[in-house]
Amino acid sequence: MAGQVVQSSQEGTRDLGPMPAWNLDDLYPGYRSEAVQNDLATASAEATALQQRWQGKLTTATGGQLADAIKSYEALSDTLGRLGSYAGLLYAADTANPDYAKFYGDIQERLTAITTALIFFELELNQIDDAALARAIETPALAHYKPWLDDLRREKPYQLEEKLERVFHEKSITSRASWNRLFNETMTALKFEVAGEREPLALEPTLNLLLSPVETKRRYAAEALAKVFKDNIRLFTLITNTLAKDKEISDRWRGFKDVADSRHLANRVEGPVVDALVDAVRGAYASTSHRYYAMKARWLGKDKLAFWDRNAPLPDQPQRIVTWADAQSIVLDAYAGFAPDMAKIARKFFDGRWIDAPVRDGKSPGAFSHPTVPSSHPYILMNYQGKPRDVMTLAHELGHGVHQVLAAPLGPLLAPTPLTLAETASVFGEMLTFRALLAATKDPKERKALLAQKTEDMINTVVRQVAFYSFERHVHEERRAGELTSERLGEIWMQVQTESLGPAIDLSDGYETFWCYVPHFIHSPFYVYAYAFGDCLVNSLFGLYQDAHPGFVAKYFAMLEAGGSKHHSELLAPFGLDATQRAF
Repeated sequence: MAGQVVQSSQEGTRDLGPMPAWNLDDLYPGYRSEAVQNDLATASAEATALQQRWQGKLTTATGGQLADAIKSYEALSDTLGRLGSYAGLLYAADTANPDYAKFYGDIQERLTAITTALIFFELELNQIDDAALARAIETPALAHYKPWLDDLRREKPYQLEEKLERVFHEKSITSRASWNRLFNETMTALKFEVAGEREPLALEPTLNLLLSPVETKRRYAAEALAKVFKDNIRLFTLITNTLAKDKEISDRWRGFKDVADSRHLANRVEGPVVDALVDAVRGAYASTSHRYYAMKARWLGKDKLAFWDRNAPLPDQPQRIVTWADAQSIVLDAYAGFAPDMAKIARKFFDGRWIDAPVRDGKSPGAFSHPTVPSSHPYILMNYQGKPRDVMTLAHELGHGVHQVLAAPLGPLLAPTPLTLAETASVFGEMLTFRALLAATKDPKERKALLAQKTEDMINTVVRQVAFYSFERHVHEERRAGELTSERLGEIWMQVQTESLGPAIDLSDGYETFWCYVPHFIHSPFYVYAYAFGDCLVNSLFGLYQDAHPGFVAKYFAMLEAGGSKHHSELLAPFGLDATQRAF
């Protein structure tokens, strides 16, 4: 697959032009290559050497010695990250390939075995006396790592003694990781028999039909989704129950009280900040989503919208199919209008084929930008089908990609960004692209359609994700008392969806199973509020940009370049923003 440009064969996407499949050669020339085996052997030897050199000695090391130890740890992290990224990307592009699946599983096992020898490292760093560490950080070489050490200190109350950490670490490969893989391979293998389609469809093209201007196509797609989800609901219920219990066990042993506390810690955001966000969004349901969908029902000539009409195009909306080449131009021009350097970075993703764009059987659904490791570059996966929303998705993922490139010079330990801030750059990229499209559109009907689509996208990003967060809270809280049945999961889902979408949406039979295909519930519990955080933050930032805030572009680039080295309060201070306030 490396280096090729392909023409999608999916129905309805034949006219999109050539689309790239990513070139993973920048990571490794092949999964059977000597380079992979050499890096595995090197990483194993270096992990053993690091353990032998430093275990039991970090608490008494000087600042210079600590800096040397962390540099070695960081270099090894880059090698391990490269191996894991390559295996994960290869697998994501074709989960149905048994060789790729085996390689992915084998690499996960090898990495788990190698990193087991490193568990002592962060635990011992946290055993260093506070005063001693403060003196050591006066050493310039160690001072570079202060933000990482500060973050590590926040983990200290929830860390276990080394033997327990080793058990949790080694068992992860046969617990959470295996259930995640089962979900992925099951979901990508599902086929949906949609009335009127010549052959069964995978998940992505079936979901794409919910955007069709033809109501019967939307309804048939929704019915096909509901049928297949229902047929498989027992399996997805088991996966959900098992992973929720797995998280409860981990939280209990580590001392996390609230079901979302571990996510808040990972995001470096305080619980009250998230509570303020959720309260503000839920308090605005009536004036945002409820009000909008009531308007849309009138536009479509209905008293209520069927759930499959929620994202339907407007009746007089021009049906534009955007080729891949046009999508590239639209996004790059929008980025260049903000800052030429941003467009220059984004162009590398196209020129270097860092993007896998077309829909294929076996390919993971959705879209993502994977940062890989600082010594390489990010890769973007999409399922591009030529809809205007796909252009926004491209803009979104390129925002992530630009952010990841800018933060990479900080290195493997400081570059990774908490999810709440990671979603800022992506949503900002969407907003730039939307504003550029709107400014270039003169036809009133097309402008109305663009505004409606952006409103729906923001509802999906803020209102819907906060509803997802509420769903997860209910599920994880109830799971502490015992398993949830498929029926109960459906009841919770319908409850939060009814509250968030409002009376203008008819959530009829079949919709109660639609919780089961949301991958964030499986892969990253409570991830979802990061989207709402990012969207609200971008609205604030974009308002400042429009008001010609002094030095905005330079401040924005500085925020992205900071990666995970600063708390959100530090990053927002130059803009005069405070995310702890409900008014924000």
